[in-house]
Amino acid sequence: MGPTVYVINGPNLNLLGSREPDTYGRATLADVEALCREACERHGFGLDFRQSNHEGDLVSWIQEAGASGAVGVVLNAAAYTHTSIALLDAVAAVAVPVIEVHITNVHAREPFRRTSYLSKAAKGVICGFGPLGYALAIAGLAGLQTQGDRS
Repeated sequence: MGPTVYVINGPNLNLLGSREPDTYGRATLADVEALCREACERHGFGLDFRQSNHEGDLVSWIQEAGASGAVGVVLNAAAYTHTSIALLDAVAAVAVPVIEVHITNVHAREPFRRTSYLSKAAKGVICGFGPLGYALAIAGLAGLQTQGDRS
């Protein structure tokens, strides 16, 4: 197994498939994990896939990814995207690229969802592609590694 990609999911993503399926779709978090595992295998990466409803867990995991020399982090911070300076600080503090991912197009939704604290420090942002956005983020990390860009 090659270097590891951390995929970190925030609050309520454990309810994917049953929570507001007209908005978030019917794919479950287990489906998203399988998609990520397949994408990581295609690029020769290991996968560390996690979800928590607790902000501090997400901060600790981002720091862990940075300390471990991970390929990078795919982060769907969910509602914390719009509220968490602590997550912004964690993303800014690590020396690995963090790709912010959202299942929906947050810019086409409620005005408060258009503000992301994380975008200020994230290497890139992917939104609106459903679960496919995770695989796109992993492909992006692979491209960055090929180019030698790990910031």
